This record gives sequence, C-alpha cells and structure tokens, in this order.
Amino acid sequence: MQNVKNRLQDGFKRPRLDLVQCPVCRGRAVVNGVFYELVCTDCNGSGWVIEGARLVLSLEELVTQLSFKLQQAERQIEALKRPVKIVGPQQQYHESNRLGAGGTNYTGD
Repeated sequence: MQNVKNRLQDGFKRPRLDLVQCPVCRGRAVVNGVFYELVCTDCNGSGWVIEGARLVLSLEELVTQLSFKLQQAERQIEALKRPVKIVGPQQQYHESNRLGAGGTNYTGD
C-alpha cells in the first residue's frame, strides 16, 4: 500500500527542470539590435532555457522553476555557512575537554 501512496504523491510534484543560460543572449535577456537592445526571442526575454532541448518555458513555469533554483541555492549557502563537524580521532585535538593539568585540553598522548 505504501508504494501506491508514494506513486500518487509523485504524480502531484512539479518536475525539476535543468535550466541553462540562453546561448543567444548569454543570460542577459536582450540582444543588441542595430540601434537599440531587443528582447531575446529564443528565451522569451528571461535569459533561461531548458538544458539540452533549448526550449522556451511559459512564464508561469519559468517562475516555478526559478523558485526551485533559488531554494536550492539558498540550501547550498546555508550548508556552507554551517561549521564543519570534525569526527574521529582528530576531534579531541580541536575541542577542549578541560581534563588536563590546570583545566587544559587532555589528548592522551
């Protein structure tokens, strides 16, 4: 019964598409015309296309996919901000255990 439930939930999830910068405007959303800048027609003025297919997304789908991309970037930033947890034998050299003489770090060496 769990497999059926998981399959039903997967059907309601929005697919995550890999977006790349538009090769025509190079992610700038505009191209240089003769006298002024024109909106890039290959990416619909967004600067993003689907990777591999180079297809243009509708505006509603583009907003959703850019939100997914932003959330992923924010998670990566938060993961990089967290201090690295040291495990193993080297842990006792980096954390004070106050078991040594005068409350210093005792490593057992």
